[in-house]
Amino acid sequence: MLYIKGGRVVDPVRKFDGLSDVAIVGNIIAGAGPDLDIEEIKAKYDVSGSEIQEIDATGLVIAPGLVDTHVHFRDPGFEYKEDIETGAKAAARGGFTTVVCMANTKPPVDNIETLKYVQEKGEKTGIHVLQAATVTKGMAGKELVDMDALAEAGAAGFTDDGLPIMDEKVLLAALEKARDLDLPVSLHEEDPLFIKQPGVNMGKVSEELGYGGASRTAEDIMVARDTALALHTGAALCIQHISSKNSVEYVRAAKKLGADVHAEATPHHFTLTEEAVLKYGTYARMNPPLREESDRLAIIEGIKDGTIDMIVTDHAPHSKEEKDRPLESAPSGITGLETSLGLGIKSLVEPGHISLMKLMELMSSNPALLYRMIPGSVMEDSPADLVIFGEEEEWIVGDYASKAANSPFTGWKLPGKVHYTICNGKIVYKDI
Repeated sequence: MLYIKGGRVVDPVRKFDGLSDVAIVGNIIAGAGPDLDIEEIKAKYDVSGSEIQEIDATGLVIAPGLVDTHVHFRDPGFEYKEDIETGAKAAARGGFTTVVCMANTKPPVDNIETLKYVQEKGEKTGIHVLQAATVTKGMAGKELVDMDALAEAGAAGFTDDGLPIMDEKVLLAALEKARDLDLPVSLHEEDPLFIKQPGVNMGKVSEELGYGGASRTAEDIMVARDTALALHTGAALCIQHISSKNSVEYVRAAKKLGADVHAEATPHHFTLTEEAVLKYGTYARMNPPLREESDRLAIIEGIKDGTIDMIVTDHAPHSKEEKDRPLESAPSGITGLETSLGLGIKSLVEPGHISLMKLMELMSSNPALLYRMIPGSVMEDSPADLVIFGEEEEWIVGDYASKAANSPFTGWKLPGKVHYTICNGKIVYKDI
């Protein structure tokens, strides 16, 4: 039995923000409230003889475990970058109890055998590791996977993340099928026609570097098309890692029209701009790229007014050798699971853009709802998936649990130090 004393519970499901104790028996929250009667709980759950492990949460926040519905664990096929075990450890260290892995592995998750491989390895990690399937076979954008069979086997949703689906007939069929299956389709929106060189915004920084860059039009044109298709089909569509101010407006308009459209924002897109490439080099190269300050501010406004529903990391580990290549040949992407909470507090909560309650909604309940999960809550009879952290307590980024350290935030001082991550009633990460 776990007894967490004196913390500040921030629960976006029941909109509760106040001091509370939390008792956990097995994998269930057995009680939540001020001054819990532990003897009564022990009797109710027939654990009178069990040992009680106490956690003093005075001055700390107790919240539902964080949910990241956009991670790359690189397994199978690229385990030198990350594997399911190390990815899960990085997630737990960041306060995450549930993740959804993207499908661009080797082989891609376009078949039941690879899906089962990830699911079975994920079950051994201590957190909830879910797996999305691809939309198209081999991520070639030509032919749909067997969406019925993959959904039946437990695929969390469908995405060709990393590549756009250029054929609208293929995407239309996928959206219609996903609608019938009641599962989301999540899309990487970059039309290669408007990309001279990927990973850097086409603008003043790319000109200074003599690098072709990627125009925001590459994203805008795809988001405009696909939000219209979502409105037409009624399917649940997620625009992944939104980066363009114009795309934020397209999503806002689609929502007003009644489309079941959702959007992700990453901490790097609401914290950094294209100028970061000059400072951090390839460690700030990502797809879609960091853009201008006006884009960053538009993303924050989208978060504030609900246009953007969720914060995800797009956790994309790469080896040091790969990131040390020249800008034109280095891979895009950064790690994110261990810095996401801290950046959310630093870039959104501390400046007063949103409340901590809103941040928990964006990082826990909303991603869960899109992927058809029951969102976590700090109340009796809920699954015991929790994060305990110091909202204002600072820590230095580094010493990663991930295999990779490809982050521009290494060395940054961030708030939101995670002390405990609890999943299924067990402590899966502790730093006291």
